[in-house]
Amino acid sequence: MTQKSTRRLSAGAMLVAVIALLGIGQAVIDNQADAQARTVRAPRFEVDPLWPKPLPNHWLLGMTIGVWVDEADHVWIIHRGAPTLHANERALDLKVGECCTAAPPVLEFDQAGNLVRAWGGPGPGYEWPESNHGIHVDYKGNVWIGGNGPKDAHLLKFTKDGKFLMQVGGLGKNAGSNDLENFGRVAKIWVDPKTNEAYVADGYLNKRVAVLDADTGKMKRYWGAYGNKPDDTDQGKYDPKAAPPQQFRNPVHCVERTNDGFLYVCDRANDRVQVFRPDGAFVKEAFYAKETLGSGSAWDLAFSKDAAQRYIYLADGTNEKVRIIQRDTLQELANFGDGGRQPGQFYGVHSIATDSKGNIYTTETYEGKRVQRFINKGIGMVPEGSQGVVWPRKK
Repeated sequence: MTQKSTRRLSAGAMLVAVIALLGIGQAVIDNQADAQARTVRAPRFEVDPLWPKPLPNHWLLGMTIGVWVDEADHVWIIHRGAPTLHANERALDLKVGECCTAAPPVLEFDQAGNLVRAWGGPGPGYEWPESNHGIHVDYKGNVWIGGNGPKDAHLLKFTKDGKFLMQVGGLGKNAGSNDLENFGRVAKIWVDPKTNEAYVADGYLNKRVAVLDADTGKMKRYWGAYGNKPDDTDQGKYDPKAAPPQQFRNPVHCVERTNDGFLYVCDRANDRVQVFRPDGAFVKEAFYAKETLGSGSAWDLAFSKDAAQRYIYLADGTNEKVRIIQRDTLQELANFGDGGRQPGQFYGVHSIATDSKGNIYTTETYEGKRVQRFINKGIGMVPEGSQGVVWPRKK
């Protein structure tokens, strides 16, 4: 072969390579354009970067692991203070600097972001949890708190002013998922105003939903995944390719009922939400980000505030998103959020609630240590799948 022929072959090969690269590049652009063009009709949100207002008294939040909105649209959160703050965040306590110290565990904010009340911690007549977890304000104005510390086998009930009302179960007394007196590291409580029954996501040690009389604390019934009798046998690591497990995997992380009488339960590490009737009869389930390992994808949920509660908002603290789900089909429509510490981003988004206007409130555990508000901007067309950070649009 002559040198001239070699040059011709080389030039031809380069031309083919350039054409191929151009084709690949165009395909990528086309795919991106298609993705941007795919939209769905769903609720729209924007983060409110100025809510809430700064706390007084050099107070800081630790791991913030519960949120609820009461009948007055006041936002309640619960956090773990000093044990989850770094030494330089506790300089006042250690007498080495001017700032800071942990806020009391329970805080109440109004719609303007003002701190209204703060209380909580050990006191006479009750055992404060080793690691408080979850908060619910019921229809009578009572405040319920769980705990997921190693010995937390109980739940507590207070007035809004922090007056102790009732303890159910006892510290260190867990006897498994079929115990009628105690619990196994409760994640969340929700009280039904129609029946005055308290539904308990029980929990980080037990593998069940328990139902109590909200006045007396007497257990009325309980069940595990698919309505089965709970079994505390170690299931090993979650395998997304295996058949759906017949028991909940710790933690059973949320429980809440809809207006039309269905109960939704977060089986966090199994990446799923299961739906039941109030008697424990299984209805259906759906998986979200099913390949998620570790802490799982189904952390907490709340419902949209329209009468039909058409949408579920699912907090996913591993993937740092809030997933928007159509409730009747359990199909995910879109999601928002991303990992980070700026407004609209998440670091361990843990709990979620909605107010009467449909605004969303989230709290973050780990090093997130905060509460955020996302303003409801109404129903409209949003990108299908991930929206990223929902930053306020320019006026």
